[in-house]
Amino acid sequence: MFQPVIPIGGLGGWRFLQATYDNQFSAFTQSAQLQRTTDYFRENIGKIETAEQLVDDRQLLTVALGAFGLQDDINSQFFIRKILEEGSVNDDALANRFTDPRYKEMSQAFGFGPGEFLKTGQPVFAEAIIDRYEAIEFEVAAGQQNESMRFALYAEREMGGLAEEDMSNDAKWFTLMGEPPLRNLFEKALNLPSSFGQIDIDQQLKVFKERAKSEFGTDDLSIFSDPEAVQDLITKYIVRDQISQFNSSFSSNSIALTLLRGG
Repeated sequence: MFQPVIPIGGLGGWRFLQATYDNQFSAFTQSAQLQRTTDYFRENIGKIETAEQLVDDRQLLTVALGAFGLQDDINSQFFIRKILEEGSVNDDALANRFTDPRYKEMSQAFGFGPGEFLKTGQPVFAEAIIDRYEAIEFEVAAGQQNESMRFALYAEREMGGLAEEDMSNDAKWFTLMGEPPLRNLFEKALNLPSSFGQIDIDQQLKVFKERAKSEFGTDDLSIFSDPEAVQDLITKYIVRDQISQFNSSFSSNSIALTLLRGG
């Protein structure tokens, strides 16, 4: 299995990954293991007509979940089946009860729920899901080399879509706050403490918007429909993440030296 090459951390590593992305991604998707997985999905997903059938096929479920960054739920078949079977049309559907929008996106993509139409047999369905799956698998693999690169790649892929969503600015912020990868990136980019998520949700929204206005000149998330604004966001994230890691390492080393010197 091809592993992404990220020779250094920080901005230098991010620039290198951007410059070599196409070649690295191509090599990654051509690996035999990944091709077996995607070929199986391509050949069999059209036969699936119920959520039960999907969750009972672990190979298909692996791609289905991975395409939405939900691969950690692979052993929660009953939960995923409920998400898919209830769909997203009804307000009380399970997918609509989560702040993380990825469950709703997955449910809508397959169309097993009431009032929805089944999409698994559509001509372009398999390729659309496979494209997402491959992109996220590459992000996961990059994250194994350097975790900050995974979040940066995710933001590069997703922020433009969120910025252009037809919803209020506050709704976009709440969506972002419920999506762990984007939330993690924004918290670091805006220099917010790790305990920030423990305060009242409306207060979190207020702080996010205040910090964004200070950093970007506006709290309107629609600015991230501009790729340059997304790169500015990612740069702030990577720089602050690198500083945080340096400070943590420096602090640990200082403690170790103090102990070695006997206080």
